Amino acid sequence: MTVILATACAVVYGTADFFGGLATKRSQVLSVVVLSQLAGLALILGLLPLLPGTVSTQALAWGLAAGLSGATGLVLFYRALATSVMSVVAPTTAVTSAALPVVFGLATGERPAFWALVGVVLALGAVLLVSQDKSADRRGSLTSVLAALAAGAGFGGFFILLAMAPHEAGLWPLVGARLSSVTAVALLAVATRRALKPGQGSLHIIVAAGVLDMAANVLYLLAQQNGLLSLVAVLVSLYPASTLLLARRVLGERLAGIQVAGVACALGAVALIAVAQPH
Repeated sequence: MTVILATACAVVYGTADFFGGLATKRSQVLSVVVLSQLAGLALILGLLPLLPGTVSTQALAWGLAAGLSGATGLVLFYRALATSVMSVVAPTTAVTSAALPVVFGLATGERPAFWALVGVVLALGAVLLVSQDKSADRRGSLTSVLAALAAGAGFGGFFILLAMAPHEAGLWPLVGARLSSVTAVALLAVATRRALKPGQGSLHIIVAAGVLDMAANVLYLLAQQNGLLSLVAVLVSLYPASTLLLARRVLGERLAGIQVAGVACALGAVALIAVAQPH
């Protein structure tokens, strides 16, 4: 069940990032982030009665901290998506966001099975392969990669901080995360005098990105509560596969052979980790 939830999370995250990237080409980054986060907050508040948990100061505090880390990553990520090639930015962010929780999990005593560790290495290699794009401008790519690395650190922090919340808290940490992220980005928009009005025809795309992003967060939290952070995070990091496929299908971005090989490695990684799980 953990592998299924984490893999589904990766697919939904990748789809959400694709919509987020499209939205930032039509609207200001802060507008996209605030409005999408509000859409996600509405979804999580609606899901609370269906997946109840125990609200506590500790749960909300970890959620608030996770929200600040995730919001920082999201602003940087969407900005990079809007100014560079999507098939470069998404994988670079992914491998960074995966590596941090893996290191944290192993450092705090998690010991995955041997074949699961092989799957982790294969998965990290997969996101490196799909990030290869020789057609990208070198100067622009360097700037985008730096932003993507910083975004990945923000997302990795989000995963780690959410994992610190009590398991009995249910979805409440996500409520705290959304409250802090919306507040932080809204204050940033006010401080920089940026309008939050979406571009023409982009509101429905922004809402879709926010709803899908929160749905992925829910899947991540459920997977992490039932599995090892070092495995769940690396499975979730495979989300660029769906982003790449959508970018190719909708935007016509071409995939190199090495990127196709990366997708194949990602599928192999999921299989290895799934086989290594206790039944």
